Amino acid sequence: MRLSSLLALLRPALPLILGLSLGCSLSLLRVSWIQGEGEDPCVEAVGERGGPQNPDSRARLDQSDEDFKPRIVPYYRDPNKPYKKVLRTRYIQTELGSRERLLVAVLTSRATLSTLAVAVNRTVAHHFPRLLYFTGQRGARAPAGMQVVSHGDERPAWLMSETLRHLHTHFGADYDWFFIMQDDTYVQAPRLAALAGHLSINQDLYLGRAEEFIGAGEQARYCHGGFGYLLSRSLLLRLRPHLDGCRGDILSARPDEWLGRCLIDSLGVGCVSQHQGQQYRSFELAKNRDPEKEGSSAFLSAFAVHPVSEGTLMYRLHKRFSALELERAYSEIEQLQAQIRNLTVLTPEGEAGLSWPVGLPAPFIPHSRFEVLGWDYFTEQHTFSCADGAPKCPLQGASRADVGDALETALEQLNRRYQPRLRFQKQRLLNGYRRFDPARGMEYTLDLLLECVTQRGHRRALARRVSLLRPLSRVEILPMPYVTEATRVQLVLPLLVAEAAAAPAFLEAFAANVLEPREHALLTLLLVYGPREGGRGAPDPFLGVKAAAAELERRYPGTRLAWLAVRAEAPSQVRLMDMVSKKHPVDTLFFLTTVWTRPGPEVLNRCRMNAISGWQAFFPVHFQEFNPALSPQRSPPGAPGAGPDPPSPPGADPSRGAPIGGRFDRQASAEGCFYNADYLAARARLAGELAGQEEEEALEGLEVMDVFLRFSGLHLFRAVEPGLVQKFSLRDCSPRLSEELYHRCRLSNLEGLGGRAQLAMALFEQEQANST
Repeated sequence: MRLSSLLALLRPALPLILGLSLGCSLSLLRVSWIQGEGEDPCVEAVGERGGPQNPDSRARLDQSDEDFKPRIVPYYRDPNKPYKKVLRTRYIQTELGSRERLLVAVLTSRATLSTLAVAVNRTVAHHFPRLLYFTGQRGARAPAGMQVVSHGDERPAWLMSETLRHLHTHFGADYDWFFIMQDDTYVQAPRLAALAGHLSINQDLYLGRAEEFIGAGEQARYCHGGFGYLLSRSLLLRLRPHLDGCRGDILSARPDEWLGRCLIDSLGVGCVSQHQGQQYRSFELAKNRDPEKEGSSAFLSAFAVHPVSEGTLMYRLHKRFSALELERAYSEIEQLQAQIRNLTVLTPEGEAGLSWPVGLPAPFIPHSRFEVLGWDYFTEQHTFSCADGAPKCPLQGASRADVGDALETALEQLNRRYQPRLRFQKQRLLNGYRRFDPARGMEYTLDLLLECVTQRGHRRALARRVSLLRPLSRVEILPMPYVTEATRVQLVLPLLVAEAAAAPAFLEAFAANVLEPREHALLTLLLVYGPREGGRGAPDPFLGVKAAAAELERRYPGTRLAWLAVRAEAPSQVRLMDMVSKKHPVDTLFFLTTVWTRPGPEVLNRCRMNAISGWQAFFPVHFQEFNPALSPQRSPPGAPGAGPDPPSPPGADPSRGAPIGGRFDRQASAEGCFYNADYLAARARLAGELAGQEEEEALEGLEVMDVFLRFSGLHLFRAVEPGLVQKFSLRDCSPRLSEELYHRCRLSNLEGLGGRAQLAMALFEQEQANST
């Protein structure tokens, strides 16, 4: 009785006891097995005494030690040997030896270069890294946006031989696959690129639509040129030595047959239509056949369609296949969204964690008030968020087209959802809101006044709110011209008489930040005299500046600080830049600076990288410190009375004391990086549009940035520059400036006095003093 009751109590714990026993037994067996595989301690002892030792065991132990104990090899350079600078390639892709995937070569002729070849270029050029056109016409004129290679001989075998030779010589080391096609062939570019991505590059492959030679065996096949064919890089490298022999021995009126016989005779490689589970599918288009009515499976899955008799047919084929790809993409999106809905139920959040639209990231959730994404209000005619700070401006250009597209999409989606029961017509937009979410895209909220029509013809006005999202599409890298950090920077410092006292401090900072680290930069001082200053018998107001420049030249041998004296009653930034521009070559990179600026190596490098000749001008936004009288140095953290502080200068060193707050001065545009050739082009355009007295008046109210903005086709890049930190100073706002520039100058001085908390405290203290 007692035993049965004891077993009843222990029965739930029996699996645990058996598991523990079994685990301990297996652990003991494993420990004994590992000890048995170890080396014999007697052998180790004999080895220590100098006796024979197993070399394999020693090698295995050394290898084990190397695997688990990394060895650090310190860098050492012989000081007696001259230092040799390592030359790096322009692109990391070249240094790693990686290649592009696919190059497309199109065989064209004199008659079809401006028709069918142009149609091919417009339909598939944006899908491939490089697209080349080969013709036998001598001195062929290339259409815009097309790279044409002329061989000078229109014989088919000669054209094919020279095309393969050109591909091997110029691109044999840069691409893995070469696709050769005719200009009367339509290619489904995304499918062809996907096919090349699934094939191994380490095999000799001749892939296309296989055709039999007349009178030859079944194994001897060539790829029909009308449907295009793929050649692997390894096959092209092997074929190159046999091209001359094939051209002399093989006679053929068709270039594709000539290539097929050359490959079979010289390398024994024939054309295949299927390789590694990938099949090259093609479709032969019948004459006068409408692509819109073609629905066979061979057509819908084809990589290439041939023949295409005219350019309009090429565009119709492209429209048809693009619509098919779009439908397939929408179908896949719907399937993925259904799967997401089914799986969301199994997540801890449940259906509450499902974002809208399904499959896209949820809206950004701000963690503080500084991260809140604001909404921009608009109507069909105006927007109430303007770039220049105006409260209201006309809705025009791309912004107007964007709003119109959003309204059309909203109405289309409403009709698609409720038809045929209801049909909606837009009367007007009541309210419109939009904001850009970096994680999702552009969000819209529209209040629409709609006219609803039922199936029986009843009409009624409805006001409804709809939400739309224009999601971010595939991220693309914008092509930018290549720039280097080795370009010499020519700093230009205009100095007024009132700024002469601050010039020595600028020169000392220039010596410490530029001359000491041997930066590739020069400095030109532009000394601006007034009409009555620096004349005969009058003291030179820039005597101290010249002496400081001479001292720097003495301290740093080989340094040349040029200065240019200018006399002007009302100096204009554009006029001063005109004088400097004439003294330098057109390829000079200018950095227009001020006496309060302290440029360093990082600032100069960003100037070199962001100013691109013929493409972009860079005007950085400096950090302006507040007035120290209104914004004293901040208390250390944790000190009594320490409260919220204004922003501190970027990169401030805490060891140098508490810094003074400030802000990035968006109103100032005195600093700028640009090339002399770009400035001269903009200046010439200004002179052409404004002549005579009108030009003279315009120069008085323009800055260099305005010249680039209004009279240049370059990109104008404005960005905050944390390396440019300026001490507090009040700008001299000349009444000769234009109304806009004068307003910006005054606004810069007012905003630079201090933060809102400091200004409020100053007003409070002044009122307290006045009341007492």
